[in-house]
Amino acid sequence: MPDEITSDITQMLQAMKSGGQTAEDLLPLVYSELRRLAASHMAQAAPGQTLQATALVHEAWLRMVGAGDRTWENRVHFFSAAAKAMRHILIGNARRKSRLKHGGGQLRVDIDELNLAAATPDDKILLMDEALERLETEDPEKARIVILKFFGGLTNQEVARILGVSERTIERQWAFAKAWLFENIRSRA
Repeated sequence: MPDEITSDITQMLQAMKSGGQTAEDLLPLVYSELRRLAASHMAQAAPGQTLQATALVHEAWLRMVGAGDRTWENRVHFFSAAAKAMRHILIGNARRKSRLKHGGGQLRVDIDELNLAAATPDDKILLMDEALERLETEDPEKARIVILKFFGGLTNQEVARILGVSERTIERQWAFAKAWLFENIRSRA
């Protein structure tokens, strides 16, 4: 994102806090970046995903402005909130599908008659969310990096710029967080 747009976003957020601008004024400035982040994440999703990137952006936007708390401190705070909203939407979608798949008014089938496969993508997202919640309690900074990269679709360079640290620091913390999450998920599966 060009520095001039970054500056415009920060100025707009500050104007919103003082009541000079509305959330609707902010949307044109951030929409393309939110869409890019959502598209990046959706490209990594398994085939058959029913949620589209545009729908994810719109739902995240509605949750963010509908919550009433529109006092984002800066661009970092705003995009962190957007990534968190997208995460909650994807987790909710996975849980809803999981509920339907594991009951949801369907007839019960004897498990001995089924050929059980590996975890579905929705199950993996739920496992990831559970492990991420545990990481948040142990190391919130690394959890924030995971949210921005995994759910926000940001690159190491973008995360480093948002968090105000070096790209090498993000690479180290991301490597640690991935290993921690893998081990945590593996031990509970």
